[in-house]
Amino acid sequence: MSFLAARVSRIQPSPTLAATDRARALKAAGKDIIGLSAGEPDFDTPANIRAAAKAAIDKGDTRYTDTGGTPALKQAISAKFKRENGLDYAPNQIIVSTGGKQVLFNALMATLNPGDEVLIPAPYWVTYPDIVALAEATPVAIACPAEHGFKLTTAALEAAITPRAKWLILNSPSNPSGAAYTKVELRALADVLLKHPQVWILTDDMYEHVLYDDFEFATIAQIEPKLYPRTLTLNGVSKVYCMTGWRIGYAGGPKELIAAMTMLQSQSTSNPSSVSQAASVEALNGPQDFIPKHNAIFKERRDLVVSMLNQAHGLHCPKPEGAFYVYPSCAGAIGKRTPEGKTIANDTDFITYLLDSEGVAVVQGTAFGLSPHFRISYATSTGVLEKACQRIQRACAALR
Repeated sequence: MSFLAARVSRIQPSPTLAATDRARALKAAGKDIIGLSAGEPDFDTPANIRAAAKAAIDKGDTRYTDTGGTPALKQAISAKFKRENGLDYAPNQIIVSTGGKQVLFNALMATLNPGDEVLIPAPYWVTYPDIVALAEATPVAIACPAEHGFKLTTAALEAAITPRAKWLILNSPSNPSGAAYTKVELRALADVLLKHPQVWILTDDMYEHVLYDDFEFATIAQIEPKLYPRTLTLNGVSKVYCMTGWRIGYAGGPKELIAAMTMLQSQSTSNPSSVSQAASVEALNGPQDFIPKHNAIFKERRDLVVSMLNQAHGLHCPKPEGAFYVYPSCAGAIGKRTPEGKTIANDTDFITYLLDSEGVAVVQGTAFGLSPHFRISYATSTGVLEKACQRIQRACAALR
């Protein structure tokens, strides 16, 4: 009889973190490894945000805070939602947690029961289905292939909804594909959801500001106010403010849901870091002029990676609208043999081949629920990306 709880067997270690850890271990062993698996910007946290954290430490803001976030940060979040998304969330409709992952965990653990279903467009962030499973509910992946722009169609959504469906998770721009929903596409999905009042919507807007080519961001509660009472709008400071290690995520939603999430958090981590919260106030209220500068650099990197991968034998790489990932297909490599005589049977074999033969660490599409693909994070220097893509081209050319 196992000492461990049965619920632990329902989840897997994060494949993206596992890939990053493996690349680090190989580097530490002296291997020449280029890691393209980590989903975090390579830019430093802006100086004004770092200064706010230092000032908070010097003022003694190092004690417990309110479980769901400081009044100052909740006010900054409320102002952000109103200013940027046209959404009104009062302080008692906002929670601050230790990263967006904890917001997601709190929401699903507070609402799901055995037998409930959560609809998850695939490809998806690796964490979504595991937290659903941990909450003893059923993740229902909805395939969103490249020919549909990696986006959920109204027909696919309608077909997936059953009486047991409790949540739909929408992530735009997407990790791993970078796909982003237009206002017209969100309007169409909203029209379907209005017919199914039992389905709540968790919209993960973490990459809201990482957009290219004049794409206009929108979130579903903004598009359809009638969905506001059953929408949880999740966001955070990790990506756009280059604060992954500061661990601050937040959400706005119905006060009853936020109260339940806060109660759950009070018995797990309690409040997020007081210093990180002070820094996040400055992030949201302070200068935003660095964002378009960062995006211009990301766009150059995106265009380089898309171009070079599309020159590799057997690969096809769509151009994403946002985030800092590409999600190329490796279908053209499946069934081919490596120089050592091993057959590439799936995308896991392919990414293992890239790592073993050329020292390039990426993440297999299986982890994100849609194969045969792989994810590359281009949140690293242009020189490193160019070198990595040359290695990938070389590896693909060697397949027979």
